[in-house]
Amino acid sequence: MSNRQTNVLLVTVAIFIATFMSAIEGTIVSTAMPTIVGDLQGVSLMNWVFSIFLLTNAIATPLYGKVADMLGRKRVFLFGLTVFVAGSVLSGLSTSMASLILWRAVQGIGAGSIMPISFTIIADIYPVEKRAKVMGFNGSAWGIASIVAPLLGGFIVDHLTWHWIFFINLPVGLLAFAMIAIFLKETRVPGKLVIDWLGSILLTIGLLALMYGFQVLGEATPNWAIFALCLIVAVLAMTVFIWHEKRTANPIIPLFLFSNRTFVTQNLVAAVVSGYLMGFEVYLPTWMQGLLGLPASMAGFVVTPSSILWIFGSFLAGRLIAEWSPRKIINFSLLYILIGSLAMALVPGNTAYWWFYPIAAISGVGFGITITTTTVTAQSEATPETIGVATSINTLGRTLGQTLMISVFGIVMNQSMARGVAQNGHVSMEMMNQLINPKTAVNLPNSLVPQLRDILYSGLHSIFIGGLALILIAYMVNAFDRRHKLED
Repeated sequence: MSNRQTNVLLVTVAIFIATFMSAIEGTIVSTAMPTIVGDLQGVSLMNWVFSIFLLTNAIATPLYGKVADMLGRKRVFLFGLTVFVAGSVLSGLSTSMASLILWRAVQGIGAGSIMPISFTIIADIYPVEKRAKVMGFNGSAWGIASIVAPLLGGFIVDHLTWHWIFFINLPVGLLAFAMIAIFLKETRVPGKLVIDWLGSILLTIGLLALMYGFQVLGEATPNWAIFALCLIVAVLAMTVFIWHEKRTANPIIPLFLFSNRTFVTQNLVAAVVSGYLMGFEVYLPTWMQGLLGLPASMAGFVVTPSSILWIFGSFLAGRLIAEWSPRKIINFSLLYILIGSLAMALVPGNTAYWWFYPIAAISGVGFGITITTTTVTAQSEATPETIGVATSINTLGRTLGQTLMISVFGIVMNQSMARGVAQNGHVSMEMMNQLINPKTAVNLPNSLVPQLRDILYSGLHSIFIGGLALILIAYMVNAFDRRHKLED
């Protein structure tokens, strides 16, 4: 093996470590959150520990992409890792819920570099025919994290303190930092850093208003006035942003990318499918716990086949990209997700636990092909000078799709349960909350459990009907990519 091949391999391992560190963060914090809330006494602020991370992550993503195209991937990736690790350590040192939220915001700013710059580095060091396979390997970090995080989080909380769920990022982050610093060799000469400050501010305001509006939308009782105000601010900011970007010499997001129909359709498909993916990963475990009464560990493992088969889907995408057009590949991959979403929309509430494993496996193949293909295609449709921005747009689109749909699904669930409770005078929303947690469900009267599960099933069924509609929308979006119609 030559020195270059060795360096490429070690850089790939370093990217995997960084991705794993970022992937495990959300689940491990969720595992420890009851303990954190008990210690810091901030249950009313609990959701913001997650929301602020998502907000700052999304806002930082496109900025990192642009800067990476100007200064090179290495410097930007190392900066993002440093910010993420610093935010992690400071989160672990938090003595109040407010300070934890502040340092989680810093963590999110750092995390905004990890996924898009990882994919961009992979695009730089691997040819197209190998890129999808490497992305599949890197994507396996999410599958491994989904298995390891609950176990690791529980161990840390039980044997150490919750602070260590953040402190463990220090040695892991330093290892990834050192490997990237030593082994990533960039041939490109860093350019001059010219920041479109007005465009950056407008984009930040627009995304912040949009993301915060989504958060308000997903609350149990949405404040529609605040949501409307956020939407107005987002529309105004993005309108002025587009007007400005058309006239500036060095735009933060080159708008010519959006004149490419394949680029637009692939990113829209990624956003829509990511929205369904979020609902699938959040509400399938809820189904297991609330309807089947399974413990959280078993409920979490039900999505594991999806994560494992995602890797296979990514490898398969690598072969298909060399032979088929993006439009044809997406039509093929959506078929797998369609089968999985149709099954979820049709299965009754008392379906046995093991039946969900093949559903998750089939869906995982589709997710792996779709997300990998859309990422590689978005990079391929960009110019060499804009690969970083193109990758960050793809990542941002997926984040926005997830954030929007988890808010919409939350409204569907809350309204469905409220309607079911109102129609049955013997049950309450408090009982519904008890039902979803198997530890508290045992305290419910046995005579009311069937009625409560019927109400919960109605909400979950509505969510997966909506998920099926999303996949049909993805098919329609993909149909607009007509550039390769003769190949199809």
